[in-house]
Amino acid sequence: MDFLIVLGALAFLMFVAYRGYSVILFAPVAALGAVLLSDPSLVAPMFTGLFMDKMVGFLKLYFPVFLLGAIFGKVIELSGFSKAIVAATIKLFGASRAMLSIVMVCALLTYGGVSLFVVVFAVYPFAAELFRQSDIPKRLIPGTIALGAFTFTMDALPGTPQIQNIIPTPFFGTDTWAAPWLGTIGGVFILIVGMSYLEWRRRVALKAGEGYGDPAKLLNEPAEFTGGKLANPMLAILPLILVGVSNKLFTNWIPRYYGESHSFDPAVIGTNAPVVQQISSVVAIWAVEGALLVGILSVIAFAWKPVITSFAVGTKDAISGALLAAMNTASEYGFGAVIAALPGFLIVANALGAIPNPLVNEAITVTALAGITGSASGGMSIALAAMSETFIANANAAGIPMEVLHRVASMASGGMDTLPHNGAVITLLAVTGLTHRQAYKDIFAITIIKTLAVMVIIGVFYSTGIV
Repeated sequence: MDFLIVLGALAFLMFVAYRGYSVILFAPVAALGAVLLSDPSLVAPMFTGLFMDKMVGFLKLYFPVFLLGAIFGKVIELSGFSKAIVAATIKLFGASRAMLSIVMVCALLTYGGVSLFVVVFAVYPFAAELFRQSDIPKRLIPGTIALGAFTFTMDALPGTPQIQNIIPTPFFGTDTWAAPWLGTIGGVFILIVGMSYLEWRRRVALKAGEGYGDPAKLLNEPAEFTGGKLANPMLAILPLILVGVSNKLFTNWIPRYYGESHSFDPAVIGTNAPVVQQISSVVAIWAVEGALLVGILSVIAFAWKPVITSFAVGTKDAISGALLAAMNTASEYGFGAVIAALPGFLIVANALGAIPNPLVNEAITVTALAGITGSASGGMSIALAAMSETFIANANAAGIPMEVLHRVASMASGGMDTLPHNGAVITLLAVTGLTHRQAYKDIFAITIIKTLAVMVIIGVFYSTGIV
């Protein structure tokens, strides 16, 4: 019965998300409904002490990233830089390779350390302009961005600074470059198969006579640039480069400047206890926020007139979008925390642990828990915290290096986490102005490809021994 409660809560949330209902409303309904069926006395304590605590904790850390990312994307749009880059891209690659261009831009940003959520905001204006000029259906944009930002550069390619590649390091004593050959093979597999799928979808739409769609009837369409002559594409892409470089530099500089922790007295009068901030827990967030500020200021400096002319109205829309995206994801985070605290979740974890093969066991456990919680990082954290010692013992008995455990766990976390209730999926659809019915099919197909890639690298390891 406990298992059915967890499964029912998950199915209900996926259903309402797919039907277009607000996750902000239904994530707590689904979570607390499961608590009610498990232990009615815990409904209020779970809501305040766990759901709201995790939701607010997520917003405290990440809302500035959502906000600055949305504003960065908006000023890129208002400046005309998006149109300049799109024009140059079409000239360089041709209109038929629009999707590959967007995938590469997303990959460059995520591998450079830019948050996945920021990439969605920053790249969408480029994607919309490029797809519109190439007359590719808008509904293919989310799948394209998902391939570039949520897959091979998130957790497959060695050295990626995304959190999904960092979480396994303390558990297995590895670093972010673990199993470089397996990660590269997996990344290439995802890129080739993913692009083949998207190109097939584009050709089917072209054959059916389906184009981008009527911008007047579509939601969240970037405004047409009316600033006259387009900027030089090298100048237009400079803010994106500055964001990636600044993110790396701030990541290195912040710990040197502040040390391991920093404290301050919040009151001028009185004897309030000092506030102590552990720098290691926020350095990545501060670095991204600083990098986005650099990007925003650079766009304003390079394109003052067109940006300032529409800045007031444009940023209102951007802020509204950031609020919606952040609240959607935070609600998902709270849902995952509540579900992970229920008895039925333990049943799931224990059942997954019975799979005999060490690597297949780890892969299925991590991707299943990521799917249940709707979070790659959340599901992997829960799986490794509960079962890493078992994974390590089984791997040592089978002669499997810890680097392989790291890469399998990292890649598996980004597999089935992208179910309909996933925060990144909901954010992506909200930013692009599309619904699950319109665009989720392609996101799910990319998810299947991503999940298959984990089994591919497991097969490569067992057949060749390559790490």
